[in-house]
Amino acid sequence: MNKTKTFAAVALSMVLAISMSSCKSKESLYKKAYEKAQAQNASNTQVTEDPSTVNVTPVQPAAPVTTTTTTTPVQQDDNVSVRSEALQVVDGAGLKAYSVVCGAFSLQANATGLQQKLKQNGYQAQIALNAERKLYRVIAATFDTKAEAIPALQTLRQTYPDAWLLYKK
Repeated sequence: MNKTKTFAAVALSMVLAISMSSCKSKESLYKKAYEKAQAQNASNTQVTEDPSTVNVTPVQPAAPVTTTTTTTPVQQDDNVSVRSEALQVVDGAGLKAYSVVCGAFSLQANATGLQQKLKQNGYQAQIALNAERKLYRVIAATFDTKAEAIPALQTLRQTYPDAWLLYKK
């Protein structure tokens, strides 16, 4: 039995020795790491030059940049599509070759309402019937050439985005 007690005492003392050494406070390790970091920080922040001897060269402003823009006239009538229809004038003085159409209605009363609105805005609006489609076209302005009609079309598209150009057959 003495051997067992001795063995138990030795084992217990070993366990206590191991646990004492592993439970040793880590404070000293933290302290060493802290001191090392402080030393590195101090060496990085040491002034190697006298700040009063730093030479500063002022930046000279750049020379002003001048740009030249040239505009090339664009043929406006190349990109504007034109529809061609056979029409009969229902209300108006008559159509020339190119007309700006602002609306199309199946009822003449609706076409007359838009015609009156256009007349109040200074246009000589007319109504023409496309008998094939049974639609009343409201024409805001009419012109001899496509080049004359395009500026009016662009102006009217600000108010009537679906306005389009018509060529009378």
